[in-house]
Amino acid sequence: MDASLAKQLAGYGMTTARILYRLPDHPSLLQEFIWQTYDLAPEFPELTRFVTFWQDKIDGPLHSVRYAHKRLIGPNEWKMTDGEFVLH
Repeated sequence: MDASLAKQLAGYGMTTARILYRLPDHPSLLQEFIWQTYDLAPEFPELTRFVTFWQDKIDGPLHSVRYAHKRLIGPNEWKMTDGEFVLH
C-alpha cells in the first residue's frame, strides 16, 4: 500500500502552513514560505517538529505561522469492497 494512502487511512490529512519570517540581514522585510505535509490534527506533530527545527537551525526569525488542515479521507468516504474488473 502507498505510504500516503496508509497515512490518510490512519487519520492524517493535508496540512498547509504559511510561514512569514524576517530576513536575517534586513529584519524589517518579511519573506513568505509555504510548507505542506500529511499531519495528524489536532496535535500536529509534523508541523510542531518543523517549526521547532526552524527556530533551532534557520537564521530567519519567525514572524507568524498560519495553517489550514483538511482530512482527505473521512470515515464515510472509504468503503472496502471485493470485486474485479476483467478487461479483454
